[in-house]
Amino acid sequence: MAMSKLGFREIAAAIREAIVNGEYPTGTSLPPEPELAERYSGGASRSLVNRAMQLLAAEGVVRPRQGLGTIVTWLPPLTHSPARYARDTSVKYGALGAFDAQINTLGLSPVHEIMIDRVTPPDEITSLFKLADGQIALALRQRLLASGIPILLNCSWIPLEIAEGSALEDPRSVIMGGVKSTLAELGHRQVEAGERIIVRTPTEEESTVLEISPERSVLDIMHVGRTADGRVVEVTTTVAPAHYLAIETIVPVSGEASDLAGNR
Repeated sequence: MAMSKLGFREIAAAIREAIVNGEYPTGTSLPPEPELAERYSGGASRSLVNRAMQLLAAEGVVRPRQGLGTIVTWLPPLTHSPARYARDTSVKYGALGAFDAQINTLGLSPVHEIMIDRVTPPDEITSLFKLADGQIALALRQRLLASGIPILLNCSWIPLEIAEGSALEDPRSVIMGGVKSTLAELGHRQVEAGERIIVRTPTEEESTVLEISPERSVLDIMHVGRTADGRVVEVTTTVAPAHYLAIETIVPVSGEASDLAGNR
């Protein structure tokens, strides 16, 4: 049904609602602007639709792609929580890790672009692994996509003495349940993990690979996994547009801590 006398913000809101409701599915192209102008502004002004598209692109709801028009990139935020590391979650629906499980649940197709390398890790990771200066480790780099839309950049670092000759070095291998399950099968089951989360703007390379504006905010997550003896056996860094992730944490609170807080 045609609408008239709508401003660009109202047009953006109407298109956003249609996207969220599934009228324009994620990963598909929106109709051409003349058609959107006819539908959402009575054909009166394509410039208003253009401004609405710019607003939706700034929100990460759509993304112009050369030769394909404007692609719907909206996703409900993916939950990043302790539950995602449970094996029953990560292998849900035959998925290869927590990302695949969540994307499958949304009815989209997860894709992993994988590159394996043996390189010297950054100084902070070298220190966590207690490696000598210049000592190499395995770097498992991935760009994770949902129906063609880049969502995450991951790099999992593993000490080479653990990863050498294992499935972790084979980019063609299917790692059911993800890196953690494979490490457990190799005798390095993790019992504790810590995460540091920073909000920042993307580097030029990240902006290009994630197909986002350099002005967008990204979440930079460093995940450090330890075995029962306290050894760090995995460091995974994740970079994602901030609107694609919802961070959930569980914080234990002792009775003593609660009492102190209540007395303030």
